[in-house]
Amino acid sequence: MTEATPQLNHPMRPMTGREPGEHHRVATSLELLLDLAFVAAIGIAAGQFAHVLAEGHVGVALLAFGFVMFAIIWAWINFSWFASAFDTDDWFYRLTTMVQMVGVLVLALGLSDVFESLDEGHGLENRVVVAGYVVMRLALVVQWTRVAVQSPRYRRTAKAYIAYTAIAQVGWVALAVSHASLPVTLACACVLYVVELGGPFLAERRAGRTPWHPHHIAERYGLLTIIALGEGVLGTISAVQPVIAEYGWTPDAIVLVAAGTVLTFGVWWVYFNVPFAQILHRRPGAAFLFGYGHLPLFASVAAMGAGLDVAAYVVEGTAEVGTFGAVQAVAMPVMVFMVVLFVLYAVLVRQLDLLHLALFAGVVVTLVVALGLAASGAPFGVCVMIVAIAPAIVVVGYELLGHRHAREHLAALG
Repeated sequence: MTEATPQLNHPMRPMTGREPGEHHRVATSLELLLDLAFVAAIGIAAGQFAHVLAEGHVGVALLAFGFVMFAIIWAWINFSWFASAFDTDDWFYRLTTMVQMVGVLVLALGLSDVFESLDEGHGLENRVVVAGYVVMRLALVVQWTRVAVQSPRYRRTAKAYIAYTAIAQVGWVALAVSHASLPVTLACACVLYVVELGGPFLAERRAGRTPWHPHHIAERYGLLTIIALGEGVLGTISAVQPVIAEYGWTPDAIVLVAAGTVLTFGVWWVYFNVPFAQILHRRPGAAFLFGYGHLPLFASVAAMGAGLDVAAYVVEGTAEVGTFGAVQAVAMPVMVFMVVLFVLYAVLVRQLDLLHLALFAGVVVTLVVALGLAASGAPFGVCVMIVAIAPAIVVVGYELLGHRHAREHLAALG
């Protein structure tokens, strides 16, 4: 038996759709390269979020973070699902992906403008962010145009994607150049969010489903989760370094590094306990629940890293918030992550498991205890370590009993 000769060049290929049951489908090196640009954007967004939170401007921080994270995550989601269904890896596809990478980098360069403008009360300065976002989305329109021209089977779906994406981008550009007041800007943004989120749903349901690969999609989402967790680790190291340089290895610095490691590892373990690939394989109709449900999930993971940064600022003595603010900045994203993950799993498998509810309740109680201790003046190190070990409750429960329940839930899906 002779070994097949690999494809060494990248000529244009018809964009007619991939095989959704393709064996050994994994993330490509091009997808991983593009992810590096999203790493930079998520890292900058988390850093800006932490800076404003440390100043005590919680409302401004949440508003700016929510606005920019939607742009980052939604652009990544759209690229990933398209690539899962239509990646041809020819020279034109590669160059179009490079254009999307340029858009991510432009967006990242404009993130500080969004936070600073809102923090200073100057409205929402989002022109650079919108410019980068529109570049990414229009590059994807070009890809959908290839599908419309080259794939009769998916032509209607491609045209629907082109229409809603183009309409949304016209709206974003008009909003960015209008210099409208903040209330008007937010109201218009909500309308555009409906267009952005509703477009794929209508296109897939009315025009026909695209041939995405369940295991590939689950792997891609897992990779972005790891990227967001990695940014939290990197941010913590960067924030703690000045403390160590000036004061040495203080007890709080040691505890913060340990807590960041334990929390990151615990969240990773909890997320990858969920068999998303098998669920999507058995229940492809739940794709939108899975895809859209990860919007707050990804944002909460990035916010955990920002919370650890805030804790480092408190240890350093450069934050306007105190111990309670720092513990809250870490605990609340963990709470959001757990709520979203538990709800998402229950909806996907159509099961409300009492064991999972008990584990979730244990996490909530642990986080509430940490916040209560912080409010009562307990030492910082004790409070942040309690937050860090909260995911371990789910890990232990899953390893002892939960995995059996998950196996039963998968079997019930057929």
